[in-house]
Amino acid sequence: MERNCHAGTQLSSGLSLNILTDDELKEIHHGTLKVLNETGVFVEDKNALDCFEKGGAIVDRDTKNVKIPPSMVEGAISSAPSRVVLHGRDPKHDIVLEGTRVHFTNFSEGVMVNDPYTGENRPPVKQDLIDSARVIDYLPEIDFCEKALGAHDVNNETVPLHNAEAYLTNTSKHCAFGPGNGKFLNKIIKMGEAIAGGVKEFKKRRLVSFTTCPVSPLKLISDCCEIIMEAAKNNVVCNILSMAMAGGTSPVTLAGTLVTHNAEVLSGITLAQLTRKGTPVIYGSSTTAMDLKLASASVGTPECAVISGAVARLARYYALPSYVAGQ
Repeated sequence: MERNCHAGTQLSSGLSLNILTDDELKEIHHGTLKVLNETGVFVEDKNALDCFEKGGAIVDRDTKNVKIPPSMVEGAISSAPSRVVLHGRDPKHDIVLEGTRVHFTNFSEGVMVNDPYTGENRPPVKQDLIDSARVIDYLPEIDFCEKALGAHDVNNETVPLHNAEAYLTNTSKHCAFGPGNGKFLNKIIKMGEAIAGGVKEFKKRRLVSFTTCPVSPLKLISDCCEIIMEAAKNNVVCNILSMAMAGGTSPVTLAGTLVTHNAEVLSGITLAQLTRKGTPVIYGSSTTAMDLKLASASVGTPECAVISGAVARLARYYALPSYVAGQ
């Protein structure tokens, strides 16, 4: 089991990056609670609306707006585990997410492939997924496997299943997937159970985790709700990952974007904990700034680095494992 080094450890040499002070973290937290309590979030799924209402949120069925009391949000944060283990098919690839400990993964997902044999830029096919899984499996710098590509040469209605099969059978590291919806999530879990040796063995060593993204600003669409709730029912790790864009789908200021981002992630974490108290979650972020010239997400920029650093600090403030976009 890998327990990598901690970020921000105070040493006699080196440096650490702390974007926000403790007081600023508190301000963002309280601003987030105000947004969730007074503005609320749009929740598209009926079962999720039922879950929020049963938990004590104020639900408007006509507008699908859910206003979440601060006590409910803070209760969800408290019940979410501060330590998460991502199990690999080979136990030597198990990794522990906790505190400031840092691990690395490849990012998801590439929409084009540069063919290594012809030099052609083309859409990825399933064989590319298999090849990328084997590269990821080989590289010691990559601690677990994200779906690097999506297959474009298979039936559109079953793409998530082909993607999962390609990665699960070609790496012994933990695999994280965006399953698309709750139905595919449960089918991918069945794959994991088959590889683990049965339901009981999978419950001991959950070889897969799942990622889902709220829609900025402040929306939990049906597929997102399904993934959060089905992952919770199965006690499988769910990475709830906001992709807010400062100046586009969130305020242009760092503080405003962090409040929007935080509200989206915490609303998802609250839904997960209402579904099954104590279910493991990851506080996720691919939030960045919008390129105002191209109207697209700016990745690999100073703004993205600052936001990622701030988001990691927020996750530490909540004692939750985090996943943030790299550079």
